[in-house]
Amino acid sequence: MYNRLDRAHRALSVILGSLTLLAAGIVLLGDGWSRLLPGKTHDIFAAISLVLIAVAYLIYQSAHRPPWREWIKAIMLAFAFFFWAANQVWPNPHQAVVFNDLAIALFVLDVFLVMVGWPPSSIDESFGEAHGDSSDPGSGGPDAFA
Repeated sequence: MYNRLDRAHRALSVILGSLTLLAAGIVLLGDGWSRLLPGKTHDIFAAISLVLIAVAYLIYQSAHRPPWREWIKAIMLAFAFFFWAANQVWPNPHQAVVFNDLAIALFVLDVFLVMVGWPPSSIDESFGEAHGDSSDPGSGGPDAFA
């Protein structure tokens, strides 16, 4: 049951991710050919791509069942994308700037948390990360520069 559910979550996140790439590609095409996305259509497609990738990432995370601290980071990152999407289409310029600033703050916080190592994460082989033995300075582990 859980394997089937995990595969469904992964498939759904890949499908949403693919739709995100399509929407982002349309936005880039619209940059080259402004007639393709007239008026606010460009902003709507940009917002759609941001929302889709946030939702896809949350579904992806749910398939991996991360510890609660990593869930907090994933939700924080999703909110950053949601605020960025809102910034793209919000009619009130002042509120749009506030949404943009919230997105920036959350992205900055996310990168800062990565830099300080919070939360301590396990190796995620789905991203093809290579981690050496930390006891061997030549392996590229955390002690490599000590």
